[in-house]
Amino acid sequence: MQTLANWNGGGPGPWILLFPLIWAAVVVGVVTVLRRAGRHGRGGPWRAPTDPRPTGDSPLAVLGRRFASGEIDEHEYWRRLSVLDEQFGRIGKGGGPA
Repeated sequence: MQTLANWNGGGPGPWILLFPLIWAAVVVGVVTVLRRAGRHGRGGPWRAPTDPRPTGDSPLAVLGRRFASGEIDEHEYWRRLSVLDEQFGRIGKGGGPA
């Protein structure tokens, strides 16, 4: 009776080629996992990305709050809103407040 380890009585047979393929797949898998973890930063892919914006309120939120509380009137609100629109680009799709 022939076994896998004794193919034609002259050695291990073609099954010996399977083991290097398995090791190659393991190495490729480990390299892939490490590269993906490196792309997501220091903490790995399971860590949430940090927000690059500074903490605090946006200029639009501050402007809206000041208008709502009565610190500035409607004319001053629209004037400052147009300055923010020029500085930061379009605020909403139509160019008005979002």
